[in-house]
Amino acid sequence: MNIKEIKEMLNLMNENNLVELEIEKDGMRIRLKKSGSGSEDGNRPVIIERETVQEFQPKEPVRAQEKIPAKTLEIRAPMVGTFYRAPAPEAPPYVEVGQIIEPGQVVCIIEAMKLMNEIKSEIRGKLVEILGENAEPVEFGQPMFILEPL
Repeated sequence: MNIKEIKEMLNLMNENNLVELEIEKDGMRIRLKKSGSGSEDGNRPVIIERETVQEFQPKEPVRAQEKIPAKTLEIRAPMVGTFYRAPAPEAPPYVEVGQIIEPGQVVCIIEAMKLMNEIKSEIRGKLVEILGENAEPVEFGQPMFILEPL
């Protein structure tokens, strides 16, 4: 955004008696707000926030390190998509913490481009932790489950 565009926003605020205005354009967000002091300066907008809008960044799972055994393996997302723990909203999850997982067993579904992809375990182990959040996006290679190999 340039100065001319900001001045146009200020004029828009004054013409329409707006107290606050927030606009996002070209990956930048700007918020203008009039101060409430009641003095002459109270009618002039003040920029109080400006931030660059960033692309989605997957949140790193918080792990309780003291509960996880020293020798563990992760089941990672083989693709980008939406993680689902169960085949349907009312159905029970494929796996639960503490359960023994066998090779070839379906552990979750990742929806990618309107296709439901069953994700199967390649190892035998005890499920120690579920890192994926149901109906949340996952990135390629993102850990979804932690297994203690058996």
